[in-house]
Amino acid sequence: MGFNVAIDGPAGAGKSTIAKLVAKEKGFIYVDTGAMYRAIALHLLRKGVTPDEKDRFAAECADADVTIRYVDGVQQVLLNGENVSGLIRTEEVGNMASSSSVDKDVRAKLLDLQRNLAKENDVVMDGRDIGTNILPNADVKVYLTASVEERATRRFKELTEKGQECDFEKIKADIKERDERDMNREIAPLKQAEDAVLIDSSDMTIEEVKDAICKLICK
Repeated sequence: MGFNVAIDGPAGAGKSTIAKLVAKEKGFIYVDTGAMYRAIALHLLRKGVTPDEKDRFAAECADADVTIRYVDGVQQVLLNGENVSGLIRTEEVGNMASSSSVDKDVRAKLLDLQRNLAKENDVVMDGRDIGTNILPNADVKVYLTASVEERATRRFKELTEKGQECDFEKIKADIKERDERDMNREIAPLKQAEDAVLIDSSDMTIEEVKDAICKLICK
């Protein structure tokens, strides 16, 4: 039976970055559930589906096969055998993932894979509903958040450092909109689990957040 660490929180809170660092330090497997949903989103976009065409989600994702593998300790997300790890981090894919991830058929498609990974391995898993829905019996649960202003600043810096032109106010508005959508969706909304430890990283360094979570893991 694996030791499970669940990290939930809103978009831009740094969940993926922190989860990877925690997993590396503790020797656990990092399972990026958000990447799985983004792979499905990419699949839908490639089929010409828009975020508003919810009636097409189930049928169009039926032939999508999303898996995770590790090569030299590095996670690779495969969509129908293609490594799409470098293609799923765009704003377009993120917005589609926020819409499609609420679909019950999309969620059911990925749920078994996620739970089986956690059952058989020591894992750190991050997302929107890990501690509340996917791994309700996780050994450690964390709700990682930060102010909208801080999350927008981080995203703006990340994009500009990659040479992409972007508008800070639009990024901030997108984050607010995604928070609203994620927290009020009908299926598995974003919320802090009752037994989760709240960590606000607005004024913390990445190292400080990582250390705070590692201290919670008694293994």
